[in-house]
Amino acid sequence: MNVVLNILVGVQMLTALVMIGLILIQHGKGADMGAAFGSGSAGSLFGASGSANFLSRTTAVLAAVFFATTLLLAYFSHARPVGGGSLLERATTGTPIPATLPASAPASTGAASQIPAGNPTSVAPAAPAVQAVPAPAVVPAPAAPASGSGSTQ
Repeated sequence: MNVVLNILVGVQMLTALVMIGLILIQHGKGADMGAAFGSGSAGSLFGASGSANFLSRTTAVLAAVFFATTLLLAYFSHARPVGGGSLLERATTGTPIPATLPASAPASTGAASQIPAGNPTSVAPAAPAVQAVPAPAVVPAPAAPASGSGSTQ
């Protein structure tokens, strides 16, 4: 299944790149007016009107292939099994964290008492002591200058 998805993504990317190139090669509707006034590029490799037919048909076929691969990729992405698709779903196998502290633990013993006990066989490193940071001092705002002295209003 993974090989099929990789092939579909490769085909989709190649068709998108070739389609971009073909669209950039094609000339617009106003390009014929320039050829009428002697711009010199009226005759091309495919003939006078052959390039428009060849390029437009090739672009249409590539667009159909691009849409088909897009639909197949969308179908295969929804056909996968639901379980185990997300890394976060697989990581939730541990014990849940309690919302409140147990009644036997004192509430003000520090940050280490708020860490829930995990697996008893694993040894967790000791938590660093949390120090209280003093609040910044309030800096007074500068006084406004007097309205009459030295103001340029």
